[in-house]
Amino acid sequence: MSKIDELIKKLCPYGVEYKKLEDISTFERGKGFKKEDKGTGDSPIIFYGELYTTYGNYIDEIVSFVDEKKVANKIYANKEDIVLPISSTTAEAQIGKASVVRVDRAILGSDAIVIHNNINSSYLMYYINSKIFEFYKMKCVSGTTIRHLAPKEMMQIKVAVPPLEVQCEIVHILDDFTLLSAELSAELKARQKQYDFYKQKVFDSIKTKKIKHITDIALVKARVGWQRLTKSEYLNSGNYYLITGTDFTTDGNINFESCVYVSKDRYEMDKNIQVHKDDILITKDGTLGKVAILKEEPSKETTLNSGVFRIKVLNDKEVYPKYLYHFFTSKYFKDFVESVKTGSTIPHLTQQGLVTLDIPIPSLEEQIKLSGLLDNFDILTNDITEGLPAEIETRRKQYEYYRDKLLTFKELKVNEG
Repeated sequence: MSKIDELIKKLCPYGVEYKKLEDISTFERGKGFKKEDKGTGDSPIIFYGELYTTYGNYIDEIVSFVDEKKVANKIYANKEDIVLPISSTTAEAQIGKASVVRVDRAILGSDAIVIHNNINSSYLMYYINSKIFEFYKMKCVSGTTIRHLAPKEMMQIKVAVPPLEVQCEIVHILDDFTLLSAELSAELKARQKQYDFYKQKVFDSIKTKKIKHITDIALVKARVGWQRLTKSEYLNSGNYYLITGTDFTTDGNINFESCVYVSKDRYEMDKNIQVHKDDILITKDGTLGKVAILKEEPSKETTLNSGVFRIKVLNDKEVYPKYLYHFFTSKYFKDFVESVKTGSTIPHLTQQGLVTLDIPIPSLEEQIKLSGLLDNFDILTNDITEGLPAEIETRRKQYEYYRDKLLTFKELKVNEG
């Protein structure tokens, strides 16, 4: 940090100029294409969904290709341009997440924009992804099920533009943070792959002829259409939690701190979706098949939004709830979800589909033993309080802290300097 302080003291002691994004860059919106044209040629193309799931801060290699002749009115992203998605179907996705292109040229698909700029591209990318910019960027987002970012409105947001030497030093520091996080994430991904392989072997090893239909061993319920809640009914405080798909954590828990609240009438509307200890929850819309288990009784009475199933074991002398949880996180269940899901733009796991599931049920003693083995692996790969996930979370918080600290500048006044 001392070098940054020295540079700021030397080059911009009175503050830095803030400029509207449109004053330092221009943007173009990507064009649509026919789905059947994907994979028909060797011209690189960037799709908006890949900006959420495949690419990071830097795009060093393109993963999708089309026949350039089949794409009308092409828009290109060139080396050092910034690309970002302007549509999202899931609340978890950071709409407007910016990436810097490091290949010579690629076609840009629809629902994304390319920003051509005249400052350090990496600096601008980090600034657009910062909490500082995010606060204003989210004011340019509309929609609920499908969210849209208005590029023209975003271009009115101001950006701190320090001298180039300061920009470069900030990029150097943040790139080092990003590299370390990427290395840790790669190691975690390898462990998760090992864990998935081991879990598959565990379930493959089960020797039982006792195959049970899910409705024979558990209550399967979700909020039905006539009970549907609207966001206008969400409360910022209260006595009754509402769990939605965004409250699931990566380690199979529910983050109650992120939950909204509902009225007593809405909670009492259906006891079948009131959540208790040992209940298993599964997301059924958008991002399908996220799974959580309630390890403790919730601190407040709790119900579910329409996007979540409640699975309650009927007889815990026959079925160990944690065993069922591990089954729902296995490849068997993931493959099952793929086979029964409906919808294309927004996929759904319907109750009609879920209740066709069959599950192997060994003896209760074996269920408990298998669950213990899988719990140990689960802690190593998914528990955010221990091991690699905890270290990655610590590094992420450090990165976000330093990123926002590095990108915060005193604004230069016209009569200063």
